[in-house]
Amino acid sequence: MALPILPLGVIAYENIPYTVIPDSPYGHRELLVNIYRKNDGKKYPALLMVHGGAWSSGDRSMQIPMAQQIAAHGYVTIPVEYRLSPEAPYPAALHDLKTAVRWARAHAEEYGIDTTRISISGCSAGGHLASLVGMTNGSARHEGTGQYREHSSDVQAVVDMDGVLTFVNQENIDETNENIRKLNGELPKNAIWLQGRYEDHKKIWEEASPLLWVTEKSAPICFINSLNPRYHTGRNEMIEKLNAYHIYSEIHQIEELLHPFWLFHPWFNDVVLYTINFLDKTLPEK
Repeated sequence: MALPILPLGVIAYENIPYTVIPDSPYGHRELLVNIYRKNDGKKYPALLMVHGGAWSSGDRSMQIPMAQQIAAHGYVTIPVEYRLSPEAPYPAALHDLKTAVRWARAHAEEYGIDTTRISISGCSAGGHLASLVGMTNGSARHEGTGQYREHSSDVQAVVDMDGVLTFVNQENIDETNENIRKLNGELPKNAIWLQGRYEDHKKIWEEASPLLWVTEKSAPICFINSLNPRYHTGRNEMIEKLNAYHIYSEIHQIEELLHPFWLFHPWFNDVVLYTINFLDKTLPEK
């Protein structure tokens, strides 16, 4: 596994609250971010980083090794905590991340963030959420009612590592229903997060599908995928939609079936390089 190693010249601000959930199942609690950046006082573009775990598990520490390395290349990297399905179903996680983007803009002077160059990346479920954040730039129905509403939640670039792009393709619907049958009526993780079966909650499944929300305001996106075909579903269709708006996209293929490739060497270094090159291209210094 790739381990956390703070590069020379990079400083860390950890366990920083970005919002408060007053009435969570765990009581009054804060959602936290970590921040990594060069120790030079300059302003840099920001990258919010979203962990995976089937919308039900994981934490922001999974993003720390990558965040530390990317920060050394001139980015303010921000691993983000968000609410998981045991605490709150969709759309809580999306609203948390939109709030985190607005928080980054509200605290730009404090942490040296260029507010015109804010991006988001994610892995697996985090990749899905990052794509949803980026495709729904400007969408009021996805915004939520979180803090810092005087600031924009728009992002200027997305990196999606094996994150699904649609829930409403027939293959996914059929697979979910088959899993419900195998579980004797219990819901699998995706259906728990989406508040039930597609047949009962079509609007939620559609609203949570990034593929359905591509507009002229959507962000450029980099896909980094394993060979597992389930994580390619909707990718070509999304690229076609983005092309219609002349929005840039690129694909990088990891030649392994291993889904969480970003956590392990040697693929970790490739992912860092792909991410930095894409962000350098789409968020150029002005």
